[in-house]
Amino acid sequence: MTVKSKEKTSRRRAFRLVGLGLIMLGCFIRVLDPYPVRMTRLIYFDILQRISPREYNPDLPVRVLDIDEQSLANWGQWPWPRTLLAQMVQNLGENGAAAIAFDMLFVEPDRYSPARLLNDPALDGVLTVERHAQKVDYDVLFGLEVAHWPVVMGTAARHASEGSRMTAKAGIIEIGESPTSGLISVPHWTPIAPPLGRSAAGIGGVNVSPLGGTGVIRSVPVLWGGPEGALPSLGIEALRIALDAPYILVEGSSDEAGIVLAVEIGDFRLPTTENGEVWVRYRRDQPDLYLSADAIMQNPNDPDLRSEIEGRIILVGTSAAGLFDMHQTSLGESVPGVSIHAQILEQILTGEMLSRSDVTAALELLSFVLLGLIVIAVMSSFGAVTSFVAGGVAAAVVLGTSWLAFQNQLVLFDVTFPLMGGMANFGLLAGYLFISTEREKREIRQVFSHYVAPEILDEMELSGHRLQLGGETQEITVMFSDIRGFTPLSESVSATDLVTLLNELFSQLGDQILHERGTIDKFIGDAVMAFWNAPLPVEDHPCRAAHAALRMRAALTEFNESEAMRDRQPIALATGCATGWACVGNIGSRSRFNYTVIGDVVNVAARIEQNCRHVDYDILVSASVNNAARFDLAMLEAGFVDLKGKSDPEPVFVLVGDKSLAETEGFQTLQTAHEHLIAAIRDRNAQDEVSELCAECTALSEIVEPGLKRFYRALPGRMADFRLDAQTTRVEFSHRGTLRKVAGIRATS
Repeated sequence: MTVKSKEKTSRRRAFRLVGLGLIMLGCFIRVLDPYPVRMTRLIYFDILQRISPREYNPDLPVRVLDIDEQSLANWGQWPWPRTLLAQMVQNLGENGAAAIAFDMLFVEPDRYSPARLLNDPALDGVLTVERHAQKVDYDVLFGLEVAHWPVVMGTAARHASEGSRMTAKAGIIEIGESPTSGLISVPHWTPIAPPLGRSAAGIGGVNVSPLGGTGVIRSVPVLWGGPEGALPSLGIEALRIALDAPYILVEGSSDEAGIVLAVEIGDFRLPTTENGEVWVRYRRDQPDLYLSADAIMQNPNDPDLRSEIEGRIILVGTSAAGLFDMHQTSLGESVPGVSIHAQILEQILTGEMLSRSDVTAALELLSFVLLGLIVIAVMSSFGAVTSFVAGGVAAAVVLGTSWLAFQNQLVLFDVTFPLMGGMANFGLLAGYLFISTEREKREIRQVFSHYVAPEILDEMELSGHRLQLGGETQEITVMFSDIRGFTPLSESVSATDLVTLLNELFSQLGDQILHERGTIDKFIGDAVMAFWNAPLPVEDHPCRAAHAALRMRAALTEFNESEAMRDRQPIALATGCATGWACVGNIGSRSRFNYTVIGDVVNVAARIEQNCRHVDYDILVSASVNNAARFDLAMLEAGFVDLKGKSDPEPVFVLVGDKSLAETEGFQTLQTAHEHLIAAIRDRNAQDEVSELCAECTALSEIVEPGLKRFYRALPGRMADFRLDAQTTRVEFSHRGTLRKVAGIRATS
């Protein structure tokens, strides 16, 4: 295994470990089940019900006798005299009600009873009551009427330190390890005014939420844990009375105390939470559910009214605004508390009971783990985009499963934690992957910045430049620069010091190339190759390459004067530049390739650099560079040189300086003298005249560029380079060094 593959495997392993750590953290949070997680789950269950609420069935034997605003207007403010309530019970009973349950409290004795009115000091001497009625107690009358019919009285939980002893009239049979010990506990119950508690067929709790509970009513206890034992809720007790069932069966866990699994009443089985609550399967509030109390009091013999009462469970409650018995449902509606009791009875009768067990919660946790593993596996192998798609598909499957479970099985399967947890894992892992990728990108950029100018790197990133095997043909400028005097230097220092010196030198030379937007192709021993106009276009690339050569000359002068070169022979450079067409791109195998150039221009630049020794000058450029940049640089004609592998001699030029030097009077004087010298050589003037002109140019070069002195000293021995003998071609030069080819003319000696 290569080092690269080992590093890749190590990064992938680290990524997966981070992902597994996030999954474990998510599982821990789910087990703790903090308030935000719990509320998000409940809101999702509300959304499910809002999308698909339960349908209302008017044939169900449940109705609400509503003490509404009309009833209060016709029969007086609440509370009504108990005799009026006794008449209401009688009318309901005679119309065949299967059970009558009061979702209201009768805590205090009736203040309208004559015995109480006579004892009221405020009415002393004002109120006169016949002797036979002086001891009439309306509570007793109400109790006598209640005893004749299947009536359930309501009681409520209270925080007071004292309360009434409240024992369920239903028999409570427990199966399992004391399941009722885990019911929601009630400190005390409100008392029921005597003799109503004794007269009633049943007693039930009217609360739809635990003490202190506010907000949306999503689940309601069907059994309460009171000081004297379990007590059924109002609706459950009304159902028991209507079924004439003597007991309520509580099914619990066989191996753990305080766990309620289900409650059975007659033939009906209610799956519950472990503390005895049922999830309310809501429907939209329907006016058909309600019967006005005013109607039963005004027209007790109405056949239509009897058809709505006979054989049905009648829950007596109020929707009057002033009596404050309104609650919020999962559907976003405000309904009377008695309506919630009625809806629980409806779903029991239709069997539409929502369920949510520990197995469901475990499957939710498993879904979260599976989603996390999918994200980890796909992202570590294929990246963030693919993992997002794969995670999205998996999330859609989980969401679809939840919906089907709700629609078909009435199972509340939470997808919020798997989805939100999965999204959190994806975001954190994508962030981790992004940081890792950015770190690698910075490392690659740092390495690549040694070869390409930073601004070119920026342009490549902005343009989305991608490296791929293959290349394209385009015009480029190539530079070869070789160290002169390297052999003596290598003999005078150790190999380690030599590497240090080369690294320092190449760093300084490379900076000049990058400064001029060049691309460093490679370092070849003591030489460097660079090119311009790739990978991104550089408009004035011949001029840029020439300026880079001039900057390298200046950098070399500073390097030779540095502390590193003290007591050592100075180093010289030979640089050649050429412009032409070449194939630029990634060349090599599919698994390993280099970004480089291939073409004749590369060979020309390399051979021109080799001829620096022959011309005895440090920077030579081709005619193509001269043609492209002659107005921006100071260059002088250097004759024709033989290039290895080329059949015809190649014209070259010495690069003296930049445009600022070209515009100086000294260079222009030198240029004129140089042209006279070249003309004298071509015209085969006398040797003395040529020598005199050469001496003049040497003297002028002293103030322009001292390095030209060697060039001019070598010129008398190179006069043949300026006289081209060929069979078919004669090359003439204008005074600006412009190359013209005239075919078919034979040059003479």
